[in-house]
This record gives sequence, structure tokens and C-alpha cells, in this order.
Amino acid sequence: MLNSKPLLFTSLFALTISTQLAASPSLAGGFWVNYSFNEDTRETDFGDQAIIGYLDGAKSDKSPWFYSAEFRLGPGSFTDVDNNSSGQKYVMHKAWLGYAIDDNNSLTFGKSQVPFGWKTANFWPGDMFLAAYGDQMDVGVKYQGGVNQFNYQLAYYLADDWASKSTDSTDDNRHWGSGSTYRKVDTAVVDFSYTFNKQHTFAASYQNGKLEELITGDRRTDGDHSAYVIYYQGQFDQLTTKLSYIDGKRDLPQAYLAANPDVASTIDNTRYAGELGYTLGDWYFVLDVTLAKSNTNGVDSDTVYAVAPGVRYDYGPGWLYLEYLNQDAYFDRNMQINQGDFAAWYLTFDYYW
Repeated sequence: MLNSKPLLFTSLFALTISTQLAASPSLAGGFWVNYSFNEDTRETDFGDQAIIGYLDGAKSDKSPWFYSAEFRLGPGSFTDVDNNSSGQKYVMHKAWLGYAIDDNNSLTFGKSQVPFGWKTANFWPGDMFLAAYGDQMDVGVKYQGGVNQFNYQLAYYLADDWASKSTDSTDDNRHWGSGSTYRKVDTAVVDFSYTFNKQHTFAASYQNGKLEELITGDRRTDGDHSAYVIYYQGQFDQLTTKLSYIDGKRDLPQAYLAANPDVASTIDNTRYAGELGYTLGDWYFVLDVTLAKSNTNGVDSDTVYAVAPGVRYDYGPGWLYLEYLNQDAYFDRNMQINQGDFAAWYLTFDYYW
């Protein structure tokens, strides 16, 4: 099993070198801060702020190299502090180097987004019941290509973060074990899509990989995971629509099961997700709805839900968001569905320069 930590230094070194090769690098920054109100406990919280730095270089006629990096600092960085590579409230959300083979084909190396289904458009409620298959950034290599309306992505990820025991996939966190239990490794991903009439995109993704146990110190990969998604995305002037069906399965490592005998050895569940978005001038209205059903033996198989309506306003250098989240369950680190009501309001402000 390869250690993904050297990829951090390799990717950052490559990003530094590529700034000399590609078009003029673009440096940017920003911050966000959030206010939340929990309907159940009546508690409020003002904080979860983060400072963000960006480094980007686009493809040009002078060089086929391009790159992108994003660094976050602060309690609102969406990083799993107990299980990230720093142990602190900062994270390299992404850091990848790309090479354009031609106008339609490219390779990407480093920490980049896993090409699996679509991602939610809301800000603070997050991936909801896309959990484990939402907005993930993993470390590996990705090939992207296309012919006419047909596009495809092929990827292989060593792990979900830089360090040898980190399980931090940033925005979609706490669904792939932990630094003391197990982590996701050696994952292959494929994504195929077809766009019709520039409005309708029909697509499917599949991933398959291993789970490496981190309990005994032997780091055996005797667990595995797999999932597929069939999804649709539509764009009709100001209206955006998304639909998806996800089926995911996980066979947990033996060492983890020995230490947790009450946990099912195979976790299996199905999700249904939909999103509606509408643009009206500087305003964007969005509704995310996700449903899930457990197929795991011995687990309640009732369908659970998570709903998140919201609106954001583009004031120029940033956005102002008002969002609401209501759900009757949650996904744990094993991808198992657990009952639990939660409802909260979120007011978020961000600014970029």
C-alpha cells in the first residue's frame, strides 16, 4: 500500500514549478462567517469563520500546464480536525496540477474532486444524504476527455487525504472511518455523461475500492466499498434541475468488526436526491431534497429525509446566504443511517478579492 503523504510535497512542488510554465498565475483570497440557529435546542452560534487563499493557472497557448490550489484556515474550513493531516483548523482543500493533452483531453494529478454524480448547490447545509458521495476531494490521478456531446472521466485515488492515517475529504466529511479505525484507499472511479441539446445531461458514475484498517498497525486492506449513481442535470434558461439515484455498499475491515461486534459487517443503503434552482437577477433560489433507505440487515429500513431550501444574493465581491436544513436522520462514519431529528437556520456572508 502506497503512502499518499509524498503526494502533498510532489503536488505543491509541481504547482510551484508550473507557475513558471503556464500563463500568469491568478492569486485570490476571501473569507466567510456564519450565524446559525438550532430550532430544537434554541441555541445560536456566531462564528465558523474561515480565511481562504486561491492559486490558479489556466491553460494557454504558451503551455499545456494548468493548476489549482485552495487553502483554508479557521473553524469554518469544513475540515475534520481529529482526522486531517494537520491536526489543526486548516486544510489544503485541493491542490492539483493538470496537463492538457489537447483541447478535449487532460490529466490531473494531486487532490481533486472525485467525479461521482453531481454536487449540491447550497452552502452551509452541505451534502445532506449524498453523504460519502458528495463534494469530496481525494488524492490521485484523473483523466478527462470527450467527443462531441459525450464526456468521460477516469480516476484512481490512493486515499482521501495526504497523510497515511488522515480521512479528511473536506466538505463531505466524517463518512469514511477515522484515523484510528479505517480509511478509504485504492479507489477507481469512472463517470460517463451525454449532453443533449445543450440542456439535458444524462450520466452515470461507478466507484470501487478498498478499506484499510488502522487499528492493529498491520494496515491490512481486507475491507472494500463500491457504489454507483445514475443522474440527470438540466438547464432551462434561469431554471436548473438535478436528479440522482445512488446505491452504496461497504464491507468493513475484520479488525474493525472485532473491536465493534455490534456493527453490521456489510453496510448497504440507497439514496434519492433532487435539486431545483432558479436565478432571478442577482438572486438565486435553491431547494435540495435527499431521501435514503437502509438495506443493511438488522437496521430500520424506513425511508428518511433531509430538506434544505435557501436563497443567496450576489452583492458583487461575494454572496449573502439564508438557508434552512431539516432532517430526521444522519449518516455516521460507517455510512450507516441513524435516526435523529435536526433543524437549523443558517445566515452566511462571504467576501472575495
